[in-house]
Amino acid sequence: MSFTIPWESLFGGMLLGVSATILLLINGKIAGISGILAGLLAKKPNDFSWRLIFVAGLIGGGALASTFFGADIPTSYSSSTPLLIVAGLLVGVGTKLGNGCTSGHGICGMGRFSKRSIVATMVFMLAAAMTVFFRLHLI
Repeated sequence: MSFTIPWESLFGGMLLGVSATILLLINGKIAGISGILAGLLAKKPNDFSWRLIFVAGLIGGGALASTFFGADIPTSYSSSTPLLIVAGLLVGVGTKLGNGCTSGHGICGMGRFSKRSIVATMVFMLAAAMTVFFRLHLI
């Protein structure tokens, strides 16, 4: 068995860290996607433009990656549409209950040594590991 370094993943992770740091240093804002999107939908007068640019960059980055680097975008799903809707709603409820999403807690919160974010990320990872184990080994 050979091991190769996932350079694309490493570079992507570094870009996430650098971009979150730049946003915090320049704007004083946290790069948590759920908070950015919630603020965009609430249309806060002084916060709207940077949030819109951030979300446009997320969408545009995905489009560029697909176009120029051959990244795959799923076009069909093995799960039913109602199941995907319920799953999305559960993610939204979990994000609200956890006061943030995995990007906010895992990247930004842990980067600021927030105890709440460290605990939240540990809970996310434990729940994910249990879900994968349950799905792959018990069903």
